[in-house]
Amino acid sequence: MNKVIIIGGGAAGYFTAINAKEKNPDLDITILEKGNDVLQKVKISGGGRCNVTHACFEPKELVAFYPRGGKELLGPFHQFMTGDTFEWFDDRGVPLKIENDNRVFPEANTSQAIIDCFQKAVDNLGIKVLTNHGVNSLYQQDNSWVVHTKTQNFEADKVVIAAGSSKKVWALCETLNHGIVNPVPSLFTFNIKDKRLTDLLGISVPNATVRIQGTKLEASGPLLITHWGMSGPAVLKLSAFGARILADKNYQYNIEVNWLSRPTDKILNVLLNLKKKEPRKTVSLKSPFSEISKRLWERFVTFSGIQASQNWADLNNRQLEDLANQLTHGYYNANGRTTFKDEFVTAGGVDLKEINFKRFESKQHKNLFLVGEVLNIDAVTGGFNFQNAWTGGYICAKALAEK
Repeated sequence: MNKVIIIGGGAAGYFTAINAKEKNPDLDITILEKGNDVLQKVKISGGGRCNVTHACFEPKELVAFYPRGGKELLGPFHQFMTGDTFEWFDDRGVPLKIENDNRVFPEANTSQAIIDCFQKAVDNLGIKVLTNHGVNSLYQQDNSWVVHTKTQNFEADKVVIAAGSSKKVWALCETLNHGIVNPVPSLFTFNIKDKRLTDLLGISVPNATVRIQGTKLEASGPLLITHWGMSGPAVLKLSAFGARILADKNYQYNIEVNWLSRPTDKILNVLLNLKKKEPRKTVSLKSPFSEISKRLWERFVTFSGIQASQNWADLNNRQLEDLANQLTHGYYNANGRTTFKDEFVTAGGVDLKEINFKRFESKQHKNLFLVGEVLNIDAVTGGFNFQNAWTGGYICAKALAEK
């Protein structure tokens, strides 16, 4: 009987175990989890609803959402893709739904549906799950792998490392001659203290363009004002693609925000027309742009040196230009970062040059496999990191099931 040890009781580990056992019932599979609980990241993801994947169905389009690992995932995505994820869960009684922003969730609207699906499959297939079994060492002896935990030793024919972003597990990989790309945070919000944003918590715009000054980094999308500064898809995409650059800057940098994602001259023309057509109306009273809320508009007006009582006719060209620039060239100083919700994602991990992506097998050691965030693969927010786990787990499972 082929013995398989999977290190890590998370999404990638469970998915690998279930698919491998279904393909080869003769496998003896044990999942080792260091803590008391399994699937905790699944439980909290997507605000407790589990953002299973993203409704992008073309491999070449999907890889563009991965700042690190996109090139390596192109081939694997041709084997197990978003549509396969839909089918896999639907076949097991967990239909998925696509929301307006293309994020995908269980129709049940709770992560517990995914957890229950995995637990049921593991129980039915006879896969052993051992909690409080953190791995202390891993090495080869003759043709077997020896796995040491605090309480027990195991021998296995094949080992899968699926423990996510773990310094201890990366250190374990280093003992096996694997290079580790130094991990840095990938998804985070920008900490910005600026009077223009004070007390505007929760206000958002649907499509802003954000640039990191002094770099080529730029992203567009919804922008959200938070207690700490700025968040939302535009900021989170920048944080992912700029993870290493921003870490090198010690998270101190300047950003430029175009709140409307439109050229300054076009916005200035709108303001000049308002001066002509509505000269007697109070400037601060109503935002002329549907994307900008009244409170945010009032703040831009104030910081353009315009008095609360001034009418459009009262404004000189300099004030109009300043207002247009506040809307399209707002400069803000970022100092520090805040983890996005509870979804801590890192850029870094096992060097991708050392992995055979046709099997997700180590090039350094036969019968050693690595899947999920233990690898130097990460994505923007929206279900993409889970899709990496499903794809890697499925391909790894095929290799494990070989007789």
